[in-house]
Amino acid sequence: MTPIRIPRTIVNQILSHAQSSPESEVCGLIGAANGEPRRVYPVANAARRPDALFQMDPREQVDAMRSIREADQSLFAIYHSHPHAPALPSPIDLEEASYPEVLYLIVSLDTKGVLEMRGFRLREGRAEDVQLEVL
Repeated sequence: MTPIRIPRTIVNQILSHAQSSPESEVCGLIGAANGEPRRVYPVANAARRPDALFQMDPREQVDAMRSIREADQSLFAIYHSHPHAPALPSPIDLEEASYPEVLYLIVSLDTKGVLEMRGFRLREGRAEDVQLEVL
């Protein structure tokens, strides 16, 4: 399978967002133009337990989707962090995945000094690992 290419600037923005809130899951969207990731759209986590779950703030998610459309972009990926767990989809991540066509990126802060980011396709309650290539 061909690796999915993501610019280093996009990766750095996601990792920085995750590090900005090390005790809570962060989340957001990535917009793409012509299939190439172009911009990160952070969205507030409105979950009751942000230390263990993410739920995008509905208003901010709608605003981010509108910004993606207005920039003539498409939804490329959904990202979130796991402050105290590996970069693997949780059962709740699998259950609540609503966009089978997009990439899901998970960042783990539960590492020894090196952040981990992995990509997945989440379909029908299953996770398919996707190889990432940072440009």
